Amino acid sequence: MSADTDMAYATAASQAPSARRRAAAPWVLMYHSVAEFTDPSEDPYGITVTPAALEAQLLWLRARGLRGVSVGELRAARAAGRGAGLVGLTFDDGYTDFLAEALPLLRRHGCTATLFVLPGRLGVDNVWDPLGPRKALLTAEGIRAVAAAGQEIGSHGLLHQHLSGLPDDVLQQELRGSRELLREITGRLPEGFCYPYGTLDARVVEATRAAGYGYACAIDPGRLAGPHAMPRTHISQADGPGRLRIKRLRHQVHALRRAVRR
Repeated sequence: MSADTDMAYATAASQAPSARRRAAAPWVLMYHSVAEFTDPSEDPYGITVTPAALEAQLLWLRARGLRGVSVGELRAARAAGRGAGLVGLTFDDGYTDFLAEALPLLRRHGCTATLFVLPGRLGVDNVWDPLGPRKALLTAEGIRAVAAAGQEIGSHGLLHQHLSGLPDDVLQQELRGSRELLREITGRLPEGFCYPYGTLDARVVEATRAAGYGYACAIDPGRLAGPHAMPRTHISQADGPGRLRIKRLRHQVHALRRAVRR
């Protein structure tokens, strides 16, 4: 992105009325796996950041007066008028490396996060990624450990399927069935859902709301954006200070445009 475009984003965001900025969607970051790797070919889908990269990204947030929190915490703070300076942190799929690598860093920097897990694939691996690498998923015990550490547990469905086009009964299992299984595991119903692959349509969004979720995370939901289709920003190993700044500015402009359309 050119410097002129970067400046245009910054100008548009800074000139928006403060009330409109407050009403705009919050910035929510999307992570998946946190693990060591050296060769990009080891991460063909771009879903892994190293612990060092994650820590640098958390420090970048702190240097700008921002702190990462779970989406549930973020929504509650915004509802109480205390959302300034908070950014949502989400980790999709529920890999075991969340416990081993991400959680210690989150604690070190006073952050929390939402971990979206797959109760239909406990203790196995990411079979939906044909190019690999194989990454182990948390067991029920691991999910309970994450919850006990003060992190939010959300549902990512049962089996990591594209939800659009599923028959109604299968869709309900992915939404309601996964929610009930997580209640059995953690003792409470999850408030949040995350659409596998980020794919959704109006039928899926309405079914998610009707299943009892208070919010749902997408990636770029377009005109479906709202509490049950929250946009997120994908964060990768390549996202250093310059790229993070651009992604933040881009989010601000897109969020304001959505607020104006409403």
